[in-house]
Amino acid sequence: MHRKKLSISPAWVFRSDDGELFDPILFRLLKGLRDTGKLTMAAEEARVSYRHAWNLLNRGADFFGVPLVYMRKGQGTQLSPLGEKLLWSEQRVKARLGPQIDSMASELNNQLQQLLAGVHPVLRLHASHGYAVALLPNFADQVELDLQYCNPTEALNALGRGDCDLASFHFPSCPHLADQVMRAYRDQLDLKNLRIIRFVTREQGLIIRGDSRDDVTGLADLTRPDIRFINRDEHSGTRILFNMLLAEQGITENQINGAEREEFTHTAVAAYVAAGMADVGFGVEAAAAQFGLDFIPLSTEHYLLICPEDRLKQENMQQLLSLMASQPFLSEIDKLVGYAPDRCGEICTFAQLLASDRA
Repeated sequence: MHRKKLSISPAWVFRSDDGELFDPILFRLLKGLRDTGKLTMAAEEARVSYRHAWNLLNRGADFFGVPLVYMRKGQGTQLSPLGEKLLWSEQRVKARLGPQIDSMASELNNQLQQLLAGVHPVLRLHASHGYAVALLPNFADQVELDLQYCNPTEALNALGRGDCDLASFHFPSCPHLADQVMRAYRDQLDLKNLRIIRFVTREQGLIIRGDSRDDVTGLADLTRPDIRFINRDEHSGTRILFNMLLAEQGITENQINGAEREEFTHTAVAAYVAAGMADVGFGVEAAAAQFGLDFIPLSTEHYLLICPEDRLKQENMQQLLSLMASQPFLSEIDKLVGYAPDRCGEICTFAQLLASDRA
């Protein structure tokens, strides 16, 4: 099987009024400076010479009219407020657009594979954004997997129309919260014919900057007017879970400063908080860890794949199940903070899983 694959990455282009461009490597340089505080190490990580790195910073300062870094004797190199703003803007763009770009790359690569190797079955997976599901295409050497990111309602509707072979679905391991989620999606769930492919559990909770840790200890603190919040989009499963947790404590979204502001992925929420644009968000622990943020766990949930029972007999589906249960794949899941294999690749019904959680 041919494995010619392409990836797509966003790139910023800065252009002055007279058409002058400067190198987007600047962002890698800024990240290295933030992480190490040393221009020599940042230049090495960006794979440019010290001289070129210094020239880039000077060109950036000339371009914007203010410095991107401050160099102090004995204190190393620190990002200026503009340097910080540029770096976090770039991180937020990647976090926000990443799932859409990955979906486009998946679609393009499957078209290329069919041209190079002839028409062959492709497994179409429509899934909510998540760190574990993003690993699947990297391991699918024997399975052509077309991974498209969307919200749970879109994924379940696509599965019902036959536009995909698999859909993701996630709900809390807490039985009474799980019952609420099942009711929310009852019109899209054909419980008689759908089967669950168990995958992972993950931790959802509050994503917090270190300097806000003493101010935020739980959901009740979100009602304070001085605490700024960043929300997930209203159609996401995570938003539904968040609202259920609020309801348990008698809190409504209109009591929360910033609840109307939305981001579309866990990564984008964490990047928003890390950039200092909010004090706290709600999402998975892996996103908090990615940006060095604190985390308060509030709910453990199953992240599952579901499909019609008759699809389980397909050869490529069996190959996917074997991949999910393989030790190399399980080892990668173990590296994800807040994730754990959940009898990965085993088949069951919703009733069996819910009964197991209640027991």
